[in-house]
Amino acid sequence: MARKQEVQQGTLALMILRTLDVLGPLHGYGIARRIEETSKSRITLNYGTLYPALLKLEQEGFVIAEWRQSETNRRAKFYALSMAGRRQLAREAREWHQTADLIAAFLAPRPGEL
Repeated sequence: MARKQEVQQGTLALMILRTLDVLGPLHGYGIARRIEETSKSRITLNYGTLYPALLKLEQEGFVIAEWRQSETNRRAKFYALSMAGRRQLAREAREWHQTADLIAAFLAPRPGEL
């Protein structure tokens, strides 16, 4: 059985912003399930991790939250990406691509290593 991966520092906000960008407004449970689904269940989010991240994104102005009815007729807080959130998503995605390229350069086999 595959081991669950830890959410690396700084990646949860990016995952949340991207999820809202792709799917539009969602409540916390929907965001968590989508992240788990996208990760092919390699990541499991607990609410002690997810909700503080959502609150921080809301306080920073990257997401907008409003209370409304969920698909199960319960009152739920729905989160949507703000314009500042779209800019932040673009910035964070660019930074992660640059970081991945940098790490890939160090992990690439050098001539004569194969």
